[in-house]
Amino acid sequence: MLKRARRSPSQFFALVLGLSVPFWLLGAATDALVMPGLSVSALMTFCPAAAALILVHREHTAGGMTALLRRSLDLQRIKNNDWFIPILLLMPCISVVVYCLLRWQGIPLPAPHVAVLPALLMFVAFFVGALGEELGWSGYALDPLQQRWNAVQAGAIFGIVGMIWHLVPLIALHRTPTWIAWWCLYAVASRVLIVWLYNNTAGSVCAVALFHATLNFAYALFPINGSHFDMRYGALATAFAALVVIGIWGPRTLTRHSRA
Repeated sequence: MLKRARRSPSQFFALVLGLSVPFWLLGAATDALVMPGLSVSALMTFCPAAAALILVHREHTAGGMTALLRRSLDLQRIKNNDWFIPILLLMPCISVVVYCLLRWQGIPLPAPHVAVLPALLMFVAFFVGALGEELGWSGYALDPLQQRWNAVQAGAIFGIVGMIWHLVPLIALHRTPTWIAWWCLYAVASRVLIVWLYNNTAGSVCAVALFHATLNFAYALFPINGSHFDMRYGALATAFAALVVIGIWGPRTLTRHSRA
């Protein structure tokens, strides 16, 4: 069994940033894309898992690494299947809200077109990438971070670190400062939602990786390849959802019993 008390989130964050440098340099050196809207620097998505495995191996040898990897498919932790509703549908619903707001403003948008097989393959790719992040962010660092800070604060800290981590890839994609500013709000709010889901699914890494995958998937399916997605509305809608969650579940643990 892994001893979370020995874990250092700050050491983990530093290692993730260090492992990501080669991918940042690669993204800065070429305009090649992994897929539309994703520069090659997006391959750093596996750095959090790599950092976690390195630290776990140092702390617990190979057995700890195996235990961490097994959390990739730990859906048995979810005791209430109702949690699959926000896990799978919350972020797609936010994309629908953004789409409706843009149409209400009279902004012309192409009709959504989804080819089933490519969409399924895309979702699988996003899920694998999400596991590359969440095995580290959630599976390794979140519990010790919540031992020191409440759930909302832990989500905000992760969101800020994630903002810094993503800045180089976003700049490589020539995002405007305004777009990046709105994306930062989007990132922090979505990370609070991830902490909420993690805490209410008994710490399921697979659950939050599925949610993370739906976030990227919904954005990629927005016409065209996310290029028409208005990050202002996406950030505000996601922040609103996070505020509702905080108001209902309480900021301490983002679970019902946190009000007790």
